[in-house]
Amino acid sequence: MMEGHMLLIWMLMCLLLQPSTTQNSSPEGVLNCCEGDVLFLVDSSGSVSSYEHTHMLSFLSQLLSPFSLGEDQVRVGLLQVGTKPRLEFGFDKYSTQSGLQTALRNIRPLRGDTNTVEALKIAKEWVLRPGKAGGAREGLPRVLVWLTDGVKPGDVTGPMAQLQEEGVAVLVVSTGHSNYQVLRQVVSPPVENHLYFVDIDDMSIITKELRDAIIEIIRAERMNVRDVSTNSATLQWRPVLSGLTGHYEIRFGAVRTGGSGGGGGTGTSGATEGIQYQRLTQSADSSTARLTGLKPDTTYIAILRPESNEQAFNDLSVTFTTKPEVLSPAVVTVSESGQTSVRVTWGPLQPETVTSYSVEYSALPGGQFRSVTLAQTQNSTLLRGLQPDTTYLVTVSARHASGKEKAMSVKVCTQEVTPALADLQLTTVGSDSVQVEWKGGTSGLRGYWLTWEGQQSSAPGQRSSLYLPPDSLSTRLTHLPPSARVCVSPIYRTARGEGLCCTAQFHTDALVYGYQS
Repeated sequence: MMEGHMLLIWMLMCLLLQPSTTQNSSPEGVLNCCEGDVLFLVDSSGSVSSYEHTHMLSFLSQLLSPFSLGEDQVRVGLLQVGTKPRLEFGFDKYSTQSGLQTALRNIRPLRGDTNTVEALKIAKEWVLRPGKAGGAREGLPRVLVWLTDGVKPGDVTGPMAQLQEEGVAVLVVSTGHSNYQVLRQVVSPPVENHLYFVDIDDMSIITKELRDAIIEIIRAERMNVRDVSTNSATLQWRPVLSGLTGHYEIRFGAVRTGGSGGGGGTGTSGATEGIQYQRLTQSADSSTARLTGLKPDTTYIAILRPESNEQAFNDLSVTFTTKPEVLSPAVVTVSESGQTSVRVTWGPLQPETVTSYSVEYSALPGGQFRSVTLAQTQNSTLLRGLQPDTTYLVTVSARHASGKEKAMSVKVCTQEVTPALADLQLTTVGSDSVQVEWKGGTSGLRGYWLTWEGQQSSAPGQRSSLYLPPDSLSTRLTHLPPSARVCVSPIYRTARGEGLCCTAQFHTDALVYGYQS
């Protein structure tokens, strides 16, 4: 009698878990919809009968059958609760529906106590923690779905709260007379979407609701936009047609808003009414498409439709806004400022829309007006022949192919002329020596020429000279005659410049000093 009863249960289980012949016609919006890791915590302790356990697995079979499985799709794990909880399979085990459905048919109940707390510990430390071998993936949604009959689950409030703190979404399906207050505390908000009470024979009525709740958590953005400019953008998507025959159809158009008619947003017929779409076709192995000819500062909607006779896919859509038009020049900078020249640079460089640039400049106030015209590929020029220590007004203008013209002005200052020689000083050292010091440093200087001679009648015409390199700004002269006159002159490439002279006075009873003349 017992053997006949067990055989009947086994036949019922096989019948309930038999794959449906309509499984390939997945519910709308499920195929290729999601990317995340979902762990099912299934109560198979002694309080759950074989009949109930079979119905739970049948429910999971129907719930999961529409999902696309794999490394870049949805991954599923199942952890059974008993005296010693057991991980039946982890996230990295099954990447096909056939493999998953076979595994669900082969699961046997554990029996024993309802050790849910220990099962949650395993889930937290080994399954749902990113980075563990076979564990959850970094940066993707993680979901725990707990199927329980509600009989003595243990103190699960704390462990469930810890999972939620780590970013795991918790959903609960109760088939018995559970404590509502406890279960509403452990599910992630909103409670009305994540907590279900249902009779074991009627679990199928919540299949779509629970599936939609899971999808809402793990729904993946399958198409995004990058490299958005004023007139172009690049669409990027996962190549779902890779290895299949088919192609991608792309439609894109400006969304009408405000006074131009229509409404904003996406995903509703009202938002896309009246849009004039442009169309592109890309091969099955494509994953990007460049959209060109767009208008600046405009919101667009792009719709991608994967077409294949081998598998059905959902349309993907995305909205984006092009960048506002920035006419050159938007910025003008000054560098390499010298006494008679300065470099002016501007941007952005827009050779596709600019026909030419002109740079106009004049000294302030009321200086001579000068200008130079430059090609559209040039964004810098060196202005020469300027006056030292002078403020100039520089205006950079761009003539655009559209007929527009934009200009930007800046004030620049040339450097003042640094004297080649200044502040000559003599400091006596002893009775016949002086330390000679001066200031200088003009660019292009070749050196300094020093001369000295006595001015008293006892030593007429005794002139001496000395050359010093341009980086020398001091020297010491010894054995000078009384009242010696010392002169320092700058030396240029073609001539010697005007110098400075000082007379050294030597005294026997006082500090000797020099007079500049």
